[in-house]
Amino acid sequence: MNQTDFLPINGTDYVEFYVGNAKQAAHYYQTAFGFQPLAYAGLETGLKDRTSYVLRQNKITFVLTSAIVPDSPIAEHHRMHGDGVKFVALWVDDARQSWKETTQRGARSYMEPKTMIDENGEVIMSGIHTYGETIHLFIERRNYFGPFMPGFKKWEPLYRPTDVGLKYVDHMVGNVGWGEMNKWVNFYGKVMGFEQLISFDDKDISTEYTALMSKVMANNNMRIKFPINEPAEGKKKSQIEEYIDFYRGAGVQHVAMATDNIIETITALRSRGVEFLHVPDTYYDTVVERVKAIDEDIEVLKKLRILVDRDEDGYLLQLFTKPVQDRPTVFYEIIQRKGAKSFGKGNFKALFEAIELEQQNRGTL
Repeated sequence: MNQTDFLPINGTDYVEFYVGNAKQAAHYYQTAFGFQPLAYAGLETGLKDRTSYVLRQNKITFVLTSAIVPDSPIAEHHRMHGDGVKFVALWVDDARQSWKETTQRGARSYMEPKTMIDENGEVIMSGIHTYGETIHLFIERRNYFGPFMPGFKKWEPLYRPTDVGLKYVDHMVGNVGWGEMNKWVNFYGKVMGFEQLISFDDKDISTEYTALMSKVMANNNMRIKFPINEPAEGKKKSQIEEYIDFYRGAGVQHVAMATDNIIETITALRSRGVEFLHVPDTYYDTVVERVKAIDEDIEVLKKLRILVDRDEDGYLLQLFTKPVQDRPTVFYEIIQRKGAKSFGKGNFKALFEAIELEQQNRGTL
């Protein structure tokens, strides 16, 4: 990895979604995914144009924001893209320096460094544009001791379902348009100092109908991993094309959230109504010869439809939800790593065939 890390990042600070109805989305993420209420901003805190609910589960923080007036950038973003990720906020020690280093290397500034202060201290924030209308914010919060950041108050509803064991953001995948993957790979390399971990091409990731290409970019300490996907020519429309058509451009396709016990987590999520892609029985016919000995009972994995893959460092278990809004765009991955550093390449074919079945049902294949 780079010897001189000009953009040190401590981890993912938060992920902010622009949604049609933040109040109802917050209820969904509490009920279905076990997120805990943390902070709130809206009319009661002096905002006139939007409402935000902040939820947290261990190290994962989601902010759900919706417009409360029609003529706002938030309302326009939602009209165009539907519910989706607007901000991927990165936790840094120096937001001013992060902005300076990235803009000097060619990033387009979204927000010059600004300091926000309240009785709990200060947060310094800056930001740059990335693919589509997605923004990376740099958040410096070492001198802040409140629940989230200035402008938010503690949100303490009576309703608090238990969590489901989600720990941290493992990676976040961006879908970009035809021929754009290398542009964004170069952006993360040159502008942010990331290195390429893995590359898949359409020979690795294809079925009879659809194909895609993917490259995984990671920062120096490996806490931030951003796979970038672009569609490839196939007989029919790939899931990446479907996403870009419905999202109306490039954007975050899925957020992968890690757990220490995927069996418990998936059991809890299924019982709360989260829908996952259907993995066919036949997948489990060959899984043992492919991944060899694992700690988990294959019959339990088969019952829960959990996927398994192995690389030279160990193995991983993963499962993908169906899209969590009406447009077939954003979804989630639940992942448990047992040494493996890869992204489930051996599962891609089975996974895509499952996605194609869903696309067929939607009439978009």
